[in-house]
Parts: sequence; structure tokens; C-alpha cells
Amino acid sequence: MTSPDPALHHALHLERAHHEACRAALAAMVDGAQEQVVVGVDVSASGADAEVLGRRLRSRAKEMRELPAGPAFFGRLDFDGGEHAGQCYHVGRLRISEHPAAPPLVVDWRAPVSRAFYQASAHDPQGVAVRRRFGWAPGSTGAAADLTGLEDEHLSRGEDRASDLLVREIERPRVGPMRDIAATIQPEQDDLVRGEVGVSVCVQGAPGTGKTAVGLHRAAYLLYTHPQRIQRGGMLILGPNRTFLTYIAEVLPALGETGVRQSTLPEEIGRHPVTGLDDERAAAVKHDVRMAEVLRRALYARVRADGAEEIAIPEGAYRWRVPGEVFARIVSDVRSEEPPYAVGRERVRTRTVAYLQALAERRAGPPPHAWVRKMSSAVRPYVDAVWPRVRAEEVVAELLTEQRVLATAADGLLDADEQKALLWAKPPRSWRSARWSAADLVLLDEVGGLIEHPEQYGHVVVDEAQDLSPMECRAIARRASFGSLTVLGDLAQGTTPWAARTWAGSLGHLGRPDAAVVPLTTGFRVPQAVVGLANRLLRRLGVDVPEARSLRGDGELRVREAGTDLLDAVVAAVREALGREGSVGVITADADLPRVRDALDAAGIPAAGPDDLAARVTLVPATLVKGLEYDHVVAVEPAAIAEAEERGLHRLYVVLTRAVSGLEVVHGRPLPF
Repeated sequence: MTSPDPALHHALHLERAHHEACRAALAAMVDGAQEQVVVGVDVSASGADAEVLGRRLRSRAKEMRELPAGPAFFGRLDFDGGEHAGQCYHVGRLRISEHPAAPPLVVDWRAPVSRAFYQASAHDPQGVAVRRRFGWAPGSTGAAADLTGLEDEHLSRGEDRASDLLVREIERPRVGPMRDIAATIQPEQDDLVRGEVGVSVCVQGAPGTGKTAVGLHRAAYLLYTHPQRIQRGGMLILGPNRTFLTYIAEVLPALGETGVRQSTLPEEIGRHPVTGLDDERAAAVKHDVRMAEVLRRALYARVRADGAEEIAIPEGAYRWRVPGEVFARIVSDVRSEEPPYAVGRERVRTRTVAYLQALAERRAGPPPHAWVRKMSSAVRPYVDAVWPRVRAEEVVAELLTEQRVLATAADGLLDADEQKALLWAKPPRSWRSARWSAADLVLLDEVGGLIEHPEQYGHVVVDEAQDLSPMECRAIARRASFGSLTVLGDLAQGTTPWAARTWAGSLGHLGRPDAAVVPLTTGFRVPQAVVGLANRLLRRLGVDVPEARSLRGDGELRVREAGTDLLDAVVAAVREALGREGSVGVITADADLPRVRDALDAAGIPAAGPDDLAARVTLVPATLVKGLEYDHVVAVEPAAIAEAEERGLHRLYVVLTRAVSGLEVVHGRPLPF
């Protein structure tokens, strides 16, 4: 409904009134959550109960206070069939009610009844007579006057037409951080969002298909439907860099979920600051999965069952003894069980003490606890001799410093050139003075995981997963060994030297070899013309992924040949883009960024860096643009982007697919596609 007829005005009046009631109820919910904090501890039976309850109530109150302002609902469902026949439900980002036991004024988009909003169609109405979508003024903070339109789809009548409001919402200009897509989730996206909590899935998403949004909404859905299970282990969102995480940071809070850890893998495994730098060869070897076995050998080479000597512990005139062969057998048995290194040490100690305890029981009956504690302390030096305490830093530093140690651990795994590439050119005096590289941190995490298990998460969402090395995948797998994974990526956008060419290998290293790979190929962000250009480049990338298609018939693609006046052409393209609505992203090879910035400055065009999400014009190096989007993109000298790195064509593919409304390619050299 878009014409200014009386029925529309009356419907808008009623919906605005309902929205005011929702806002009042939400304000009462916020105040009520804070009031519960004040009085809740008084109803607890014990101090411990009060502490737990108080923590939960304070957390809930904090979540309610931090909800971003915005419209209370974006849709409505009127049912004429099924279990909800005769009912009407408004659908929004969270449940709103005047009282916990009262019927909701708004149902959460994640509630089972809301699924029909995304899945119902004229062919399968699922009991829905009318699906109503609402149009809100851009940037609305929830004022009733911002409700500017509504549109009804009469599914029970067999109406099957495109929603103008849905299209306008999808095509709305991108300024600022990433928005949630709760109002625009498509059926194939909804299937992924609502997948089972214990099932891991890999989403192979072409540019603009919403794979990142799907992953974030799946996280919100799991937190809603399985709060205790997920919160017990925690939720982790892993992004490729801090710029990307800043861009997506507001999505989960807008969906009512706060306190979710959003991080990068280097931050998760960062035992030390990165102060060293590897050459390409050394980095490639360190990220290779063979290093896992090299490191395992290096660590467990320190366990010496053949060095087990007789244990003799004096007690007065008597000596408690564990024969050397018995002690060696204990060490060998524990070693064969392959427990974490620190757990193995403890097992050797406890089994040795148990042997002594059995001797004492045969001699004089069960010994007192004080005697057991004394024996436990007495055997520790013997355990240290055969299963020494060790830090991950000691193992890795020794491996990368001592050629003999490396040769033994890498025998049959790494050739001589690979071993040479690993050795530090300037060995530190000790691990404490080592300058660790980014790849070294991955090795340290591998050894740390062999020594003891890292913190576990109930669910991990991994974005841009195609860029992960096998060793990085193993680091993630260790943190999700008892939970599930949502893996997001696009093989065509793999830009690291070790980027995956198929998902099978990556999923195996992530510990999920049987995870389903689900392709998303229908784009809602990138215009048709831009997708067509990107598909031409896709054929040169050597990855087996389906071509994308776009539902966006709008937008434009321009190719501007600049000759020797490249910078002037860039300035002209930016000026033209500024004449249109929306954000402008100027993307260039990293090495060319300073001179492009100088040209824009000289032309009086202020350009912010990628972290400034509110800027009208953003100047972005090609290496940081992954996952970002702009209404208008000016891609500067594609040949320079393609030549800048080993997988430069893949990087260029990323650059060309950042545009929401228009792409202008400015070049002075022949195009590489």
C-alpha cells in the first residue's frame, strides 16, 4: 500500500498508536529490570544464591539499558489458519510486553511464530493471511512519526509480488556501521540462521549475499533459543581485523544481545606482542599443518621414560621405594594415553603416589592424608626429571634456535630448505628476549594447546575463514572442541598465501570434516552490472565456486581510462560520487595510498581512514577492505592492486565487489580482466 488513500492513513494511525504503546511498555521493561536488581537479592535463601541472582539481574538490566534506540517492530503477521488462526503478531528485534504473563505487543524475530514472516509465500502461506511490512524513516530512533508507510501481502489470496518496502530497505544507502537484516532476511538465509545449535555449518557466500549478516543473526538466534547452553561456554565472533569488527560491532546489540566477545584470532592467541617479522618462506612453513607434528615431537621429546631412576624416599629409618622399571612403566603408560602434557605430568605423579600408598597399606594399613601429601611432594623432583615442567615459549624458541633439535623433530616432515627457513637468523639469548612474529604466535598456541586445553566456547562464528591457514584453523578448533562452528567465507576472496582453495581441507583442520557447505549465490548488495564484471574475473581465480547473481537491477558500472592523468581522474570520479547520496569508498593499492590521499587533500576533499564509519569519503588500502561496503566505490588502478601480492587477482575481486550502488574503475594501465 503506497497511495495516500484514507484506508492507508487509518492503518498508519492505528500502527503508530500501537508503536507508542510498545515504546511505553519497553520503557517499563527497562525500569523493571533495574528495579529487580534492587529487590531481587532480598528473596534469596543464601548469600551465594543472592550473589548469583544479583549477577544475573544486573546483567539483564545492563542489556536492557544498552538497547539501541529504534523502531519497536518492522513487520506484522495476521493468521487465518493453523495453530495461530485469528491471531495477529507484530514482529520486532525483541519481545515487548506490558507484563511477563501478558500477550506480547511485539514478538521476537527469533521466536518460532516469527519464522512465517521469512518463510511464508503465496505457494505456502503457512497459515498467514496477510504479511505486513513497515517503512521507517532512515536512521529512526523509534518516534511514531517515523513510521512512514506500510505494505500488505495477501498470501491467502495467492498474491506473489515483490515488496517495494523490502527492496528499498535492502537498497538503502550505507553510511556508518553495518546494520542488522532482521527485517529483510530471505528464506535461504533464514534456514541457516535457525540451524540446530549442535550442528556446524560452512557458508560459501558470494559477495553481497549477506554471509556475515547470516553469521551474526545465527549467533543472536542461538543465544535466544539456547541461552544456558551457549552462555555456559560463551559465544565468540572471530573477524579478520579490528576495522571489520568495528564495522559489525552494532549488529548484535541492535538485536538485543550484548556481552558477546568479538575478536580476531591474533588477539585470541596473542601470548606476546608481535615484534618480529618472517619472510614469506618462513611464514609459509610455520602455517603449514606439518608443523603440528613437528611441535608435538619437540614437546614430547622432553619426556624420558628411559631416564626413570629408582625413587627412594626416607621416612625415619625406612625408605619407601619405587623401582626404576616400575616408574618407567608408569611414564610409558601415561605417555601412550596422549593426554595434554600438563595432565600427563599430574597422572605420573598421582600414579606413583598410588603405588607408594599401596605399599603402605600392605605394611601398616591405610596411611593418613598427611602422609599422602608428604609423598606427593617428595616424588615431584623425580617426576620433573622424566616429565619436566615446560613453557610453550621454551619449546618453540629451542626449536627455532637449535638446528639439532629442529632436525630431530622435523625428520621426514620438512626438507633441509624448509628447516633452514625456520631457524632464526639472530637467535635470542633466551625465550624471554625473543622477538615473536605473528606466525610464531600460532606455533606458541599449538604447543600451549598440547600442554593444556585453552578456554572453550559454546559456539564460534568465524568470518573470512577462507584466509585461515591450517595451523590457524587448529587454533580455532581447540577453542570449539566441545561446541559448534559457523564458518563464513568465499574461496574467491582468499588473499593470504595459504588461503584455502577448497573447503574440505579447512573444515578438516577445524575439526568439522563432515560440516555441510551451503552456497549463497543470490546477492542483495552488489548491483547486477558490478556482479557481471566480478564474474569475469572469477573465472581466472582457479577456485570452484558458483558465479554470483544479483537481484539488484539498479546501480551502475563505469570504467574510466585515465592515461597519464590518473590522480586527476580519481579526483573527478570522487567529485561525481559525492553528487549522489551515500558513502564513497576510494580503494587503492597500499603503496599508492599516500599519493592518492595527497591528490584528494589538494582538491579539498577530506578523506577519512577505514575506522571512521561516519565519514562521507573513506580512503582504504586494498588489504583492509575485506568485509566492508560503500554506496559508491572508486577502484584505483586495478593492475597495481593485482600485482601487489601473490594472490592479487583475488584481492582485486574483493575490491570490485564492495559497491552497493555504483562502481567506477579508474585506470591508466591495461585492466587485468
